[in-house]
Parts: sequence; C-alpha cells; structure tokens
Amino acid sequence: MAAIDVLLPVKNGIEFFAESLDSICNQNFRDWRLLVLDHGSTDGSLDLAHEYQNRDARIVVHSFPDAVGLAGLLNRGLDLCDCRYVMRHDADDIALPDRMDITLATFREQPDCIVIGGQSPMIDGAGKDTGFVTVPVDRNRVTAAAFFRNPIIHPAAMMDFAAMQKIGVRYGADFLGALPVAQSVVVNGLAEDYFMFGQLAVMGRCANTPQPLIKYRWHGGNVSTVRFQEQLQVSLQVSRFLARSFCVMHDLPYFDPAPFCNLGGLLLDVGGQTDFAAEFEAMAEALRRGLGTSDELERELAYRKVVSTRNELALLWRYYQFQSRYAPETGEWNAVRSWLIRRIPGKNTIMVNPDREARNGKT
Repeated sequence: MAAIDVLLPVKNGIEFFAESLDSICNQNFRDWRLLVLDHGSTDGSLDLAHEYQNRDARIVVHSFPDAVGLAGLLNRGLDLCDCRYVMRHDADDIALPDRMDITLATFREQPDCIVIGGQSPMIDGAGKDTGFVTVPVDRNRVTAAAFFRNPIIHPAAMMDFAAMQKIGVRYGADFLGALPVAQSVVVNGLAEDYFMFGQLAVMGRCANTPQPLIKYRWHGGNVSTVRFQEQLQVSLQVSRFLARSFCVMHDLPYFDPAPFCNLGGLLLDVGGQTDFAAEFEAMAEALRRGLGTSDELERELAYRKVVSTRNELALLWRYYQFQSRYAPETGEWNAVRSWLIRRIPGKNTIMVNPDREARNGKT
C-alpha cells in the first residue's frame, strides 16, 4: 500500500505523455503508485505507458476502453486504489517536484479537508509560460466560489481516500443526496470534476494551497477548447444543482446562480436581463444565512455584485472599484472583458434561459 495513488487518465496523449510521466517519477516524495488509466488510445500512448511500467514497479497500467466518459474512467481508477491519498494528474501537465510534499503538508495542517488543490502556472504546447491560474485558498472562499465556477484545478488536486469512501464520493454522482431523484443530475464528462468538488465544497471540505503545484498545459487539444459550448452548459447545470442542494440543506429559498457565474471565464446572457440587483440581494442573503458571515464570503460577494449588472459602463466602473480593493483571481477580469467586447464581430454571447424556479423562489 502506497501513501499516494496517482490517477492518470490518457487517451491519445502521446505528444506530452512522457514529460507528464517523468514529472511524477521525479517527485521528491517517493511513496507513491501511479495508475495509468488508458481510455482506448491508438497513438502509442498505451505502449509508452507499458515502457514506463517496465522501468518502475510503482507504475501500473490499466486499459478501460469501454469506460463511460472521464467520470467512468476515473471511477474505475478509484476502484483500484489502496492508499491514504488519491492524487489526480493529467497526461499533458507537469507536476512540480515538491507537489506531493506541499499537498501532504497542507493536509496535516487541515486534516478535516477531503480535497486539497493549489495554484498553477500555465504553459503552451511548446512548454512556454503563458500565464498563471489562481484559485481561492481559504475553504470559506472555496465554498462560496463553488456556486459560480469550479474553484479547484482538477489535475492539481489530492483527495483523502478514506474520507471519500466514508461518504461515498464518486465522480459523476450526487452524493449530497439533498434533492429528490427527479431533480438530481449525473455528470459523466466535461464537468465531472466541478460536480464532485462542488459538492465537497458545499460541505466545507475543500481548500487550496497558495503554492503552485503543477504546470497546466493549455493547447488546442484541451477538452475545454474543443467542446467549450457543451462544457459551459454542463457546468451551468452543476452550478444550479449545487445552489438547489444547498438551499434545501439549509431550508433557504432557491437562488439562481446563473447571472453571477463566470464559468469558462464568461458572463452569461440570462434572458436578456441587464439588472440583477434584486436577485443579488436574495442570493447574498441566502449565502450569509447558510454559510455564516466571514471576510472570505464578503470578498466573493463583492465580485458577484460587480457582475450583477450587464450595463457596460456600470460593469467596468464596478470592476475598477473591486480590483482596487481585492486581488482579482483567474477568470474574474476575463469574464468582465468578454462581456465588454461581445459586440465585436466573431465574439459570441452565451445565452441561457432564466431558471423559472429561481424566479418563483422555489426549492
């Protein structure tokens, strides 16, 4: 039994696969096992994985071409785990050498957390630095942010496996159990990480270290690039599921998170409405009642108040005031900017239907 089992799914990822595997092999922490989960590769990825397996007994290769979506593939991996912690890694990313050490130290500081993630520099296909992905650190911020976007970088996450088993955590499944079956959802891919981490965040069991853990590679083959529109719609479904579950759990009137989301770094056009001041006050009241007051929650609400208008001048002025007080995180300025430039030819607005239950105040 290793201290850490690493779940590394791959499907035709040969271009960056060796560098990704090397970054796990070169970890300063040595008590790990790497489970490569092949999803039917035809480009040599499976053969390369077997080569690494032959070099290092800690690497074990499994092939699951019939797994249903990434959620199904990762659940197959969870079934194989025999460890204290499960760490996720992707076939095109690079784990920094002290990634495991940093995350384990954070678990020792916050033993009741189930998920610990971290920050990430971004690189392109050539390995060139292109930016930095920042996510909230404190668990109160992570919880508050989860209603409006995914606050955990999936391939930078590590999870307490025993705690996961105790409460039945699985990818793609509703383990909160707050809603009737008819109102629950299943997420097999595209936002399976958001679905799982969002539920754990609502439970107050997620945090991020302020330190970088991986180099996140952004290139033309990312699912977020290839299937962006579809991923956005699934993510919105998850946001609404989390809000609905939270309100039922705390006996609160339901609020629709859609007007305040920055999913994929975009603001959504919700029924053409431009002023969500009343909806913001209702949402803020629900979160304060359900989560309790804290500086971390107020910081999150400060940004959501910025985007409660779709009037360009008001939006820009509010953001200017916001960033003079708070350090913006990844996706916050991009969401404002995307709305301001949406009239430029070739720039599309993502439109969604208003959630009728949100307008009627029903759970």
